[in-house]
Amino acid sequence: MIATPSANGAPRSITSDLKAGFMVFLIALPLCLGIAGASGCPPVSGIYTAIAGGILATLLSNSQLTIKGPAAGLIVIVLGCVTDCSTFAGTQGVADSDLALTAFRMTLAVCVISGICQIIFGALKGGVLGDFFPSSAVHGLLASIGVIIMAKQIPVAFGVPKQYLMDAHGHSFEPLALILHLPEAVSHLNPLVAVIGVVGLVIMFGLPAFLPKLGKMIPAQVIVLLVTVPLAMFVLHMPRPGAADYDYAAFGQTFTLSAGKHLVSVPNDAIQQLGSRAAGLATFSLFPDFSILKQGFAWKWVALFAIIGSLESLLSAKAVDMLDPYKRKTDLNRDLLAVGLANTAVAFLGGIPMIAEIVRSRANIDNGAKSKYSNMFHGLFLLVAVAAIPQLLNLIPLAALAAMLIFTGFRLAHPREFMHVYHYGREQFVVFVATIIGVLATDLLVGIFIGIGVKLLIHFINGMPLTSVFRPILHIEQVDNQTYCIRASQSAVFSNWLMFRSQIYNYGILQEKNVIVDLSQTNLVDHSTMEKLMELQRDFEANGLKLEVTGLEHHVNLSNHPAGARIRSQPIEAHAHN
Repeated sequence: MIATPSANGAPRSITSDLKAGFMVFLIALPLCLGIAGASGCPPVSGIYTAIAGGILATLLSNSQLTIKGPAAGLIVIVLGCVTDCSTFAGTQGVADSDLALTAFRMTLAVCVISGICQIIFGALKGGVLGDFFPSSAVHGLLASIGVIIMAKQIPVAFGVPKQYLMDAHGHSFEPLALILHLPEAVSHLNPLVAVIGVVGLVIMFGLPAFLPKLGKMIPAQVIVLLVTVPLAMFVLHMPRPGAADYDYAAFGQTFTLSAGKHLVSVPNDAIQQLGSRAAGLATFSLFPDFSILKQGFAWKWVALFAIIGSLESLLSAKAVDMLDPYKRKTDLNRDLLAVGLANTAVAFLGGIPMIAEIVRSRANIDNGAKSKYSNMFHGLFLLVAVAAIPQLLNLIPLAALAAMLIFTGFRLAHPREFMHVYHYGREQFVVFVATIIGVLATDLLVGIFIGIGVKLLIHFINGMPLTSVFRPILHIEQVDNQTYCIRASQSAVFSNWLMFRSQIYNYGILQEKNVIVDLSQTNLVDHSTMEKLMELQRDFEANGLKLEVTGLEHHVNLSNHPAGARIRSQPIEAHAHN
C-alpha cells in the first residue's frame, strides 16, 4: 500500500483513495446522467458537473471525504427553472425546435449568479447558514423533494408519454396534481419500457433487502446497468441511437419506441465540446443567456439555488464529518466558497449546480477513502468515461435511470424519516408535515418558509416572547480563569440561535475557555437549540474544552428524545438566581 502522511495527521493512501474513487465513479456515472436528464437538461451536463466537483472543488476545499456533484435534491429546482425559462422563451417567439437550448442557456445564467452568491456567502462566513433553519423544516423540505422526484420519475420508468402528464392547457402538472393524476397516467404505460423500469426497481429495492452482502460488493446502480442495458438492446429490441422510431402492438394498442425518448443521449465528442467551451466561451452556443436576469422570476430561482443549494451542501458536509473515522472538520465557509466557485465555473461550461452529496460521500467512506483525493479520482474517472465510451453511455435506458432516482427519492421520503422526526416530538412532526404540504402545494422557497412560520407559531403558543424571537437575551459572567457562564433568558430557539452560538463560540473556543450555558431563566428551549448545543459540546471536546448545559431541571421535555424541546413547568421567579 502506498501511503504518505497528511497535513492533519490522518493517513493518506493513494491506493485506498483510488479504489474508493473508482467505486464512487461507478455509482455516480448513471446517477449524474439521470439527475441531469430528470432536471430537463442534457444528460452529459451532469457529468460535467461531477468532473468539476471532483477536480476543481477538491483543490479549493479542505473537506476530506465529501463527494461534490449533481444531487437529486436539486432536481426540482433545476427543472422548475428550465420549465419557467422555456415558458418565457415561448412567449418571446422562440421556435419550438430551439426552446430546449434557449431555456438551458437561460438556466445556466441563473446558475452563474447563484454560484456568485455562494461565493459571497462563503467569503462573508455564511457557513453558519445551515444553523438557522430548524431541522424539522429542513427534513420536511428534503422529504418533499423526495416525493416530487418519485412522482416525476415513475412515469419515466413506465414509459408514459408526456401528453398524459399535462393538463388541458398543455402545461405540466404541478406536484400535487401530478401525484393525484399518477394512477391515470401509469395506465398509459409503454409495456416494453415498463419492463426495464420494473426490473430496475426490483434490483434497487430488492438488493439491499435480500442480498445485502452482494450490494456492499457491487453497487446496485451498477447491477441495474449490467442487467437493463442488454435487456434493452437484445430482449426488448430497443432502437439503437440514431435508429428510426418504430411501433409495436400489445394489449390491443399501438406503442412507439424511440431512441431519442427512451435512451440516454451523450454527444460522441462530449469532451471536445467541453474543451471548446473552455477555450472560447463567448462564441460557444451554450454560453449562458444573461438576458433572462431582466425577468423577475429568474431571481426567485437564483435565491432557491443559492439558499437551498447552500443549505443542502452545508448539511451534507456536516453529516459526512460525523461519519469521518478520523473526526476531521470541514471549514464550512471555505467549502461553501469552493462549491460556489465550482458552480460558477461549470455553469459557463454547460453543467448544472453541484452540492456536497451525502449518498456518494457515504459510499466513498464505506469503500475506504482516506483523503479528499478520492473525490478527485472519481472526477477523473468520469472524465475518462465520457471521453472514451460515449457510445456505451448512449445505450443506457432512461427507465433504468428513473428507477435509480425513484429509489433515491424514496430514501429522502422514507417512512423511517417520518418516524424519526416524530420521535423528536409532536410539534416537530407538525412542522415537518406542514413543510411537506407547503412545498407540494406551492414551491420549495414558500414551502420552507411555511414550515418556519408554523414553527414560530408553535413557539408563540408555548410562551416565546416577541422580544427574543431573533435576539437572545444573554447575561455573561466569568466564573474563574478557565470558565465563563452564559445565562439565557426568555427563549433559546432556532431564530436566535446564530447570535447565541456566536457568544458561546467567542467566549469558549476562541478564548480556549470552558463554558457553562445556564438555561434556568428560559421559558422555552426548542429542539433545534438542544440539537445544536449537543453539536457544540462535541466541538468543545475536540478542542480539549468543556461545554456544560445546566438549568433544565424545571423544564418539561416535550418528547422522550434527549434533544427534545423543553418548556418551563414552574414560574421563573420561584427559581431565579440571586
